[in-house]
Amino acid sequence: MIFISQVSLWIIPLFIMLVLLVGTWKKVPSYELFVEGGKEGVKMAFSLLPFLVGMIVAISIFRSSGALDAIIGLISPVLLFFGVPPEIVPLALIKPISGSAALGVTTELISTHGPDSFIGRLASTMQGSTDTTLYILTVYFGAVGIRKMRYALKVGLLADLVAIIAAIVIVTLVFG
Repeated sequence: MIFISQVSLWIIPLFIMLVLLVGTWKKVPSYELFVEGGKEGVKMAFSLLPFLVGMIVAISIFRSSGALDAIIGLISPVLLFFGVPPEIVPLALIKPISGSAALGVTTELISTHGPDSFIGRLASTMQGSTDTTLYILTVYFGAVGIRKMRYALKVGLLADLVAIIAAIVIVTLVFG
């Protein structure tokens, strides 16, 4: 255990030193390339900013408008019929949009229902098994200028749906 802790402490500094040594050995201008990469990183951050602001505003409007509560109220009878707690719906709807918002919802569910409850375990499993599809499409596709993303959107949302269903089934079978 102590060995693994020491390795994890030293792995990144050793890797950086190895890169610098190989760069020096091959006569590559390491520092200049590092600075150039930093400049590109700052440019990329500024180009992503409008997409991030748009996603944050959309999430805020969705939650504040009451649309989320209306959707939950509409589908609650169906969910209860299948034994799925309606409290998990905000996480299922928010996760494809924003990982940070989903983490907030997961934290709220765990603090309300407990980490060892069915809802806590289901929320944790869903948090780990689904992805932020709309965020990825908006930010990364927007950053590189991809405008036709309909197939990626369909496949990403389908993968999220399958992950949510799988999480429900697996948590029900293991802990239910």
